[in-house]
Amino acid sequence: MAPLVPSSQPWVEKYRPRQVKDVAHQEEVVRVLTNTLQTADLPHMLFYGPPGTGKTTTALAIAYQLYGPELYKSRVLELNASDERGINVVRTKIKDFAAVAVGSAKKGGYPCPPYKIIILDEADSMTEDAQNALRRTMETYSKVTRFFFICNYISRIIEPLASRCAKFRFKPLSEDVMSNRILHICSEEGLTLDAQALSTLSAISQGDLRRAITYLQSAARLFGSSISSSDLISVSGAIPEDIVKSLLAACKFGEFDVANKEVSNIIADGYPVSQLLSQFLDVIVNADDIPDEQRARICKKLGEADKCLVDGADEYLQLLDMASETIRALFNIPQGLVF
Repeated sequence: MAPLVPSSQPWVEKYRPRQVKDVAHQEEVVRVLTNTLQTADLPHMLFYGPPGTGKTTTALAIAYQLYGPELYKSRVLELNASDERGINVVRTKIKDFAAVAVGSAKKGGYPCPPYKIIILDEADSMTEDAQNALRRTMETYSKVTRFFFICNYISRIIEPLASRCAKFRFKPLSEDVMSNRILHICSEEGLTLDAQALSTLSAISQGDLRRAITYLQSAARLFGSSISSSDLISVSGAIPEDIVKSLLAACKFGEFDVANKEVSNIIADGYPVSQLLSQFLDVIVNADDIPDEQRARICKKLGEADKCLVDGADEYLQLLDMASETIRALFNIPQGLVF
């Protein structure tokens, strides 16, 4: 076994870009913000998109580039979902911070514009009352304060807030971009990652670079500097591909008892059924030997099973029901008939 890699700092923070221009795969956002930073006159901003695509990193980089390390703490207020952000906090802490005017004297070569920045991370988890309370605060103190809203779902931000902001959409990272960043970290940390492991890491992280770096660091702690595809799967909680394919093979066999045995083995091994449904969906969608109509029936059942699991249904029963419907679809058995 290769020697274990010592680590005293999360790599997500260690390799977080410090400047806007270093943010990966968000060319349009970076170009607009880089031009805006030259004037140091920023509007209110709304960053939205999937997790791990650079939204928080970009907001923090803007703040550091404007104020530098000395003024950052006094000029920037950052709140996320772990902080109390109800209507009372909006009326007191946020309002009090926003109301104080600041000077525009340059310090340490940084622009230091005459306004403060309030970063509200995971803003889509704020209550509607709290969002409504922010409207007046944004209007009243717009000369001395800028708001950065960061969220995964823009539909959960009320329209009066969204309309006051310049919107920037962050795209999921492509496999090439993610691979380049991961290889850079491997080079810096002295890790060995083959092509298959790199492809596996991109697949299980699903465009989330933060998740990919976390998996990489976890694997390095457990398995040392030489990391294989199976090592990454074990630390990520992803289900091995052969397990998913064996369930599909059992369904293709057409015997309920065979499918039931496979389902029982999956439950006994403790694999999360929600994760299995997600991976089973990928296999079905990419299966060229299954006609479109059959794939549509199976995908519909996968969605229904996932909804039932979210509502607290039994994992074994939902997985068995999904396997049964897959058999019906593969053998063109009409729905509603006893099998």
